[in-house]
Amino acid sequence: MNTLKEYGKITEDRLLKIIPELPKNAFEIGRMPALLSESMRYSLLAGGKRLRPAMLLASCEMLGGDVSLALDFACAIEMIHTYSLIHDDLPGMDDDDMRRGKPTNHVVFGVGQAILAGDGLLNMAFEVMLQKALTAGSDMEKCVLAANEIARAAGVTGMIAGQCADLYQEGRADGTEEMLRYIHEGKTMAMFVGAMRAGAFLAGADEQALHAITEYARAFGLLFQASDDVLDITADPALFGHSVGKDERDGKLTAVSVLTLEGAKARVEALLQEAVDALKDFGAQADFFRSLADAVAHRDH
Repeated sequence: MNTLKEYGKITEDRLLKIIPELPKNAFEIGRMPALLSESMRYSLLAGGKRLRPAMLLASCEMLGGDVSLALDFACAIEMIHTYSLIHDDLPGMDDDDMRRGKPTNHVVFGVGQAILAGDGLLNMAFEVMLQKALTAGSDMEKCVLAANEIARAAGVTGMIAGQCADLYQEGRADGTEEMLRYIHEGKTMAMFVGAMRAGAFLAGADEQALHAITEYARAFGLLFQASDDVLDITADPALFGHSVGKDERDGKLTAVSVLTLEGAKARVEALLQEAVDALKDFGAQADFFRSLADAVAHRDH
């Protein structure tokens, strides 16, 4: 299996071909406007670990699948993730000025163009997955199942549901651990689950393997968000890439606000153990995912 960095490089190389750089001020009928391409690429190529696409590719490879079949789905999930970050940073959402150490999309291109960049990435993600399915021959059903997992993860019972609850809860004093779980499962966990299940479907995994990687992805997604909540309090802003302490200032419901800082740290460690336990049947084949969970649990940015 590849490293996280290698999976990221494979994904980025493909993304550069899917959304090419276009001549300035080009508005040609039937082609993507250059301005739209520029704003989409600005956020899509702004860095980041490519965690979700790497997990999709690694789950497919671990379960005996073909990474070349999975690559466009990995790109699609990264496009969806990036669209969500663009919209999350908007003034009507979290109103952030910095993302990954750079000015956010709406700061550079304006709110309207940022919305369109997010819309463009979301729609192109589904176009890419459907095109792959239509040309996959005998693997078409695998592709459709994978696309369905990603759609559900990103949709109204997944990421969007979590974001809805997150906004609803902002500034309210009636937050509960149950609501915290709902938010974290939707806005963060769902996309990790969708990525790994999509990879498993593309590999033709059996029910036992699918269940195991789903349990891992659930624990991983929850520990990722709990760790992120801790970092919002403890991180060095220069390393974190965006505002520190903003969750508390905005009255967000977080693992820290519900469980205290020490309680949130303990939750991260418990979830790390859950993630590792879910992989027990895979032996050394799952070392990538064990190391990844440990790195996320103990990251400083």
